[in-house]
This record gives sequence, structure tokens and C-alpha cells, in this order.
Amino acid sequence: MKKMKTNWLGFLLALLTVSACQSTKEKSQNEKAVKPLAIVNPVFPGDHPDPTVVKVGEYFYASATSNEWAPLFPIFKSADLVNWEIVNYVFPEGAPDWARNNFWAPELAYDEKQGKFYAYYTARDKESNRLSVAVASADSPEGKFTDHGPLVAQEAGSIDAFEARDENGKLFLTWKEDGNSRGLPTPIWAQEINEERTKLLGEPHELFRNDQEWEMHLIEGISIFRKNDYFYATYSAGACCDVACNYRAGVARAKNLLGPWEKYEKNPVLMDNADWKCAGHGTVVKKGNEHYLLYHAYSTEGSVYVGREGVLEKINWTEDGWPVFENKATYDREKASLTFTDDFSTNLNPIWQWRVTQDIQYSTGDQGLLLAASEENEQLGTLLVQKSTSPDYSIEVTIDPAKSDAMGGILLVGGANNGFGAPVAGMGIAVTDGEVQVIENRDQELDVKATEGLAGNTLLRLKMEVVEGHLLRFSYRQDGAEWSTIGAQYDAAHLVPWGMGYRLGIFAKGKSGQQVNYKQVNISAN
Repeated sequence: MKKMKTNWLGFLLALLTVSACQSTKEKSQNEKAVKPLAIVNPVFPGDHPDPTVVKVGEYFYASATSNEWAPLFPIFKSADLVNWEIVNYVFPEGAPDWARNNFWAPELAYDEKQGKFYAYYTARDKESNRLSVAVASADSPEGKFTDHGPLVAQEAGSIDAFEARDENGKLFLTWKEDGNSRGLPTPIWAQEINEERTKLLGEPHELFRNDQEWEMHLIEGISIFRKNDYFYATYSAGACCDVACNYRAGVARAKNLLGPWEKYEKNPVLMDNADWKCAGHGTVVKKGNEHYLLYHAYSTEGSVYVGREGVLEKINWTEDGWPVFENKATYDREKASLTFTDDFSTNLNPIWQWRVTQDIQYSTGDQGLLLAASEENEQLGTLLVQKSTSPDYSIEVTIDPAKSDAMGGILLVGGANNGFGAPVAGMGIAVTDGEVQVIENRDQELDVKATEGLAGNTLLRLKMEVVEGHLLRFSYRQDGAEWSTIGAQYDAAHLVPWGMGYRLGIFAKGKSGQQVNYKQVNISAN
């Protein structure tokens, strides 16, 4: 009996221990479930206007405006909404045949019943010259997309698509009529769309328009989500895209998708703070029990020179059921995380971009990058660039002059002016015909600002250092020599493009059949 009693006591002790462990484990899991998301902003450093995000299974997928830089509409993947990697492009091989430019505002959607992934986007039609809302689809966000072409193109232009199901499950497409381009109001429209997302049905219904003083000349960038008995819409208003921006965001709600819609009396709910300005045009996504808005904003430090960066912020709720923000998003990202190195020994890194109008030619491998020359892009040549991600950084490239017969080097690429649709222009450092030159190429005219001769054809390293986003200094060195400064400090502020941050990278300017041999590129943010 004593032995049995001992075993029984042991069993009870073991059971209590297991129960305690389970209780501790459940408590730990519950604590983990309610632990707030540790946001590190910007979640998308550099120019990522009009970001969109959607959840597919256990992962989130996002995209952003491409403007005129290919490949078009990157697809990013994340498990936590904070750390992202490029996994695909909607149009990796160039623009759809029908579209010319203005590749804006993608909006991703996932149909769980179909197991199909959709990417709405805006582009300008070659024939009509109208801004059009179009759609492409894929079986997976990491798969090949099929373009289905334009869905709607009003006379004033149609942009910023978003799909939503009404209270009865019927599928609708919403978009903005781009009336501000003609001094007209900007209604948000909704129209039924078939389940294949290839055709609009019935007639459009206006949800609401810019009719409040704070909204000024436009509203746009709508994102609709449902909570409890309401449809909620975030939307943006004001000037989005240059140094004089005053972009802000508001919210509206309705019991039924087609309205009537009620705007929050305390709008705008998303405004400037110490680190971010001109915030707006984003997508709401749910993670756990919380809703978040992924939107774009200019950092107060990098401003228009870096561009509109992707910022994530949690939505809070008022007692009477309105979604609001603390407006306390901070700049948290360590600049060291923005460092980039490429020796071109394998396939071209997907972070590189080029003009959508050019079919660039290149090869990578043991010899590095052989970039084919051209006189395209307003005579800047063939461009291979990426987004600037900090106002203070340096970019250094190594070129083999012995294997190069075209002008090549580093360019900071912007626009000939800050006007909408201005042609590309650039300032940088180049090597050509045995000389190092500081150059500005604008309005198809090459201005050589400083020149120095080289001794022989040894490997050459060129460097551009940038401070405050627009002040440039240049230097160079040959094998075995010290760094030499060339020229003075140059101000490139006049080249900042409307609606985009600067691109930075390499180029090859010359005749067909010529090339530049790049051995390495290093970018370091300060």
C-alpha cells in the first residue's frame, strides 16, 4: 500500500506539473497572440508610392507604383508585414501592348474560392491617351500573370482601383474619376464586375466625392474594409507628389457598400508628424485582431529626393466606431540595413530597374556585367538603376576600361524639371576616352562640368557621395592610387522628378555594339 500511495502521489505531482506547464504555455501563447506588432518604418525604404497589401494564406503580398521604371509592379512577400523581399513582378518582360506609361497604383486582391490572385493597376492607353484601370491575374502571386487589359477609361481618366464585395456578396470594382486633371470634382465610383474580373456589369454608382474644405481639389486612393456592421473606406486628399505637397487621409463609413456614405466629422485622421509628411494612399490589412494601414509618405529628412516611402501604422478605434491613427509613426530603420553590393556574378539582382521604353541588353557572369550601350532615354544611354533609400549615401562602381568602349559610370537620375511627365535627366561621374568627367545630361544636351585625364587602362573606381538628398561630390581612383576629388560640390535639386524620388545607378552611353564592363557596385547609406 505504501508503494501504491507513493506512485499515486507521484502521478498527482506529475499531473500538476503538466497542468502548470500547459497553463504557462497557454499563457505564453496568449501573451504572444496579443503582443503588439514591432513595426520598423519605413517597411519599404525608398520610392514606393501607392502601396497595396493583401494576405494569402500565412503570407502577405504587397506592391507599389512603378511609374516608368521596369520591371513593372514588383510583388513583395512577408510573413510579418515588416520584413519584405521581392519575389516577382506583374510584368517582368515589359509593359502590356496596349499601355504606354503612367504605371500607377496597383491593387492586389485574392479570391480564396477561386484560388486566384488579381492585380489591378492604372496605365495610359496608347490609342485613346486616357488613364485606364486594368487588371491582370495569376494562379499564384509568385506565378506568371496574364493581362486582361482595361476595364474602364473615362474621358477625364480612371485611376486607383479597389475591389470589394457588398453586403450580399456581390463583387464591385471601385475607382476614382480623375476630374482634378481638368479642374473638375473627383467622384469615387463603384460598379459590379464579373467574378473573372474581366468585364464591368450594369451601371456605375457614385459613392462620394470631394465636397469638404480639407479635401481641396481631389480625393483618391480608396481602400475599403468591413468591420462589424459597417463598410469603412480610407481615402486621401490634397497634393501628393512634390515639395509643396499637403496630402492627408480621411475615413468614411456606410452600412451598405453603395451607400449612403458618411464622412468622419474629425477628418483628416492621418496627418504630418515629426518624421513623416504628406501621408496617404494606402491599403488596410488585418493581422491577428488588428487592422493596419500600409501607406506612403515622405520622410521629413529625405523629402522628395528619396520619394514616397512605405509606412505601416496601426488603426485605433474611437468609442463610436471610427478608425483613427495616433499619427506617431517614426523613422526606425537602421541605415546600415540599406547597404547593397553586387558583383554581377549571377543573374541580375531583381532590385535593378530600367526604363520601360527600353529593351536593355546585358550579360552577367564571371566577367561581371557587360551593359550594352545606346543613345536612348533622352541620350542618357542605357540606364540600370535602383531607388535611393536615404538622403545621405555613397555609390561606388568598378569599371574595366580595357573592356569598355562606351561612356559609363554613375548617374543620379531624375527629371529635366519638376513638372508632371518631364523627360529623364541625370548628373554623375563618367569615364570616356581616357578621361574622367563630371557630367550633367539634360534636355538631350551633355554638359561636362569637370575633366581629368587617366594614366593607362587599369581598373577604375568611381564614387558619388550624396548629402541632404541632392548635394553631390565625386571622386575616382585607379589601381594602386589614392582617391582623387574631381570638380566641386554640385546641387542636383533642379533635377528632382515630380512624383518620384531619384534613381541612382549605372549607364552605358554610346553606339550600338558598344558596351561598358562593370565589375562591382557598392551602395552605403549613412
